[in-house]
Amino acid sequence: MKRGKFIQSTLLTAGAVVSGSGLRSFAEGSANLKAKDTFRMNYAPHQGQFSNHAGKSFVDEIKFMHEQGFRAIEDNGFLHRSVEEQEAIGSILGKLGMTMGVFVVDGGDNWKTSLTTGKKEFHENFIKACHRSVEAAKRCNAKWLTVVPGFFDRSLPLGIQTANVVNTLRYGAEIFEKHGLVMVIETLSDTPDLLLQKTADTYLVCKAIDSPSCKILYDYYHMQRNEGDLLKTIDRCWDEIAYFQIGDNPGRNEPGTGEINYKKAMEHLFNKGFKGVVGMEHGKSAEGKDGELALIAAYREVDSF
Repeated sequence: MKRGKFIQSTLLTAGAVVSGSGLRSFAEGSANLKAKDTFRMNYAPHQGQFSNHAGKSFVDEIKFMHEQGFRAIEDNGFLHRSVEEQEAIGSILGKLGMTMGVFVVDGGDNWKTSLTTGKKEFHENFIKACHRSVEAAKRCNAKWLTVVPGFFDRSLPLGIQTANVVNTLRYGAEIFEKHGLVMVIETLSDTPDLLLQKTADTYLVCKAIDSPSCKILYDYYHMQRNEGDLLKTIDRCWDEIAYFQIGDNPGRNEPGTGEINYKKAMEHLFNKGFKGVVGMEHGKSAEGKDGELALIAAYREVDSF
């Protein structure tokens, strides 16, 4: 599931945030489900991962997530929701004591907007999106914001492109520092045309920016595809990693459907003292309610280290 499609799916269902009675249908159709213990790690589902149980309302779905033991959410397209929707999400998270995970800082489809070029228009659009993100973050008590620098500009030397990215992200870091926010740079595997392909490349950018508001988002799925050697890479770059995401490979579905040993991976994070959010940015291997129950079971297994 590519980021663009993931965001598009989120946006298509955004209008259902403040309406619906999904929990009623959940109670009628799934009486065997009971309140579950909180997970040891702070896993964060997305809208739509439990819509067969909770209905189309994101607020109802968040309630269902809480009932099943989840204590965080992610919402890539949060910045594009209406103020009313953002406030509704923030309100239910506050009432349930849940954490808002990442949403994407973009001016449309940020991962295709290349900061590598040094073009004024891309720089200015990014800065505007940063200011908008600050206001959105206040509505849901968010702390982490996803940033993707974008594509190679093959007309420029690699060093110039990297310098362009560092220059613009420094402006973003200055904005976010004032508000205690952290932009987390994600290294992706969706296309080889993206500038940042390896964790070490993103580590270099973070060191160059040298700000508590610029860190790494480490996505196991993307890094298994791009570089492997996951635990050693995490250890090497630990001081600049602030956020993690999950998706098994191949397929980008729930843990246990691919080759990554997620129980070992989560135990590694736990033993290193990680207390942050682990985002569930993936699909499901099965449809309907059975697929959602399988998703919950997969995380119970991963969390049983």
